[in-house]
Amino acid sequence: MMRARVGIINVTGYIGVDLARILLRHPQVEVICVTGRSAAGERLSDVFPHLQSSDLVIQAELNTAVDVVFSAMPHKASAEICAPLVAQGLKVIDVSADFRLKSRDTYESWYGVTHPCPELLDSAVYGLPELYREQIRGARLVANPGCYPTGALLALAPALSSGIVEGDIIVDSKSGVSGAGRSLTLATHYAECNESVMAYSVGGHRHLPEMLQECRALSERVSDLLFVPHLIPMSRGILSVCYARLSAEWAGVGGDVGPRIIEAYRRFYQDSPFVDVVDRPPATKHVWGSNYCHVFPQFDVRTGRLLVISATDNLVKGGAGEAVQNMNLMLGFDETSGLEMLPVFP
Repeated sequence: MMRARVGIINVTGYIGVDLARILLRHPQVEVICVTGRSAAGERLSDVFPHLQSSDLVIQAELNTAVDVVFSAMPHKASAEICAPLVAQGLKVIDVSADFRLKSRDTYESWYGVTHPCPELLDSAVYGLPELYREQIRGARLVANPGCYPTGALLALAPALSSGIVEGDIIVDSKSGVSGAGRSLTLATHYAECNESVMAYSVGGHRHLPEMLQECRALSERVSDLLFVPHLIPMSRGILSVCYARLSAEWAGVGGDVGPRIIEAYRRFYQDSPFVDVVDRPPATKHVWGSNYCHVFPQFDVRTGRLLVISATDNLVKGGAGEAVQNMNLMLGFDETSGLEMLPVFP
């Protein structure tokens, strides 16, 4: 059986190298080209010794025919690279933010750049398989979600789609330092971030409009969303705690609505192999290194609010793993192919 030929653009970032880690053991694809201008000409295994079994050499540009391309370039640069690949008829999965937002004005306002190819915004499919599985199957261009939106939306989607909540939503998230990327910064310097927790982008994080866009697509009764991210001194993982007020009809039911909410969550995710509705608050260690998301819904009787906690690995389900899950759907493979690894513990 012929295997799909895959290329990874910018393999030297954290998402890019995790794509390589997963795809090099995918039974139905062959990684035939990886790029990274800063390391062009070097062996992938020399730059990343944990990939010692690979004999790939990092190229400056995509230089061979492929069936599907992953772009892990920064925003704006990614769109500029993706557009001609889509025009060639290739299947493209963009891990940047360039095609996630449907509004060009919103994108340009939040990212501070002119969108290089806004004509592709309408045809790009938002790559959250649990919400857009069928659209992803027929897509040429998939916009892989941000790491924070992945956890938050998986926490909130059943409640929004079932009319359980309404009004404003609060999302409080904690992320490991790999979410900031591989480039060196003072904020992620060991002596600066170790033994410390820091809120950042409190005036508005770039993932906020993405969350709001998708929440409103699920329910017109979402009035607004407040999102506060935090940096935690760990390598991987995102823990999100989401708060929303029960809708009038669910609040007026009487009795203990908690079990009904849990049942709605289990029903919503019954055909989603990577989302587990769990019986206790999850920890990032429970999903470390895997494509799983653990979701814990809890109704707070005293305040009348729904509290939902989700845990993901920001580089896998919040990045590379989700991108491979999208590729599987686009190529007609089993959705779980190449992603069966269990979490690593401790």
